[in-house]
Amino acid sequence: MARKVYVTVNATFDPEGSIHPQYVIWENGTRFPIDQVFDVRPAASLRAGGAGIRYTCGIRGSVSYLFLEGTRWFVEAKNTG
Repeated sequence: MARKVYVTVNATFDPEGSIHPQYVIWENGTRFPIDQVFDVRPAASLRAGGAGIRYTCGIRGSVSYLFLEGTRWFVEAKNTG
């Protein structure tokens, strides 16, 4: 099972109120630009637990899920031990 990692997200809002995440800032401060958002939908994190609005994003050539759970953002990270 993956672990839930809460992250900082830099996002913009359009005039209709939609959220457009631009960058994910990892727990160590590394900033990852979001190249593209492919899909946005309510969904559960089956790997790490929790639920919210799931953003399917292209980050550094990989597809990643970014979740907005209430007012907090998280990603699914691999367990390291």
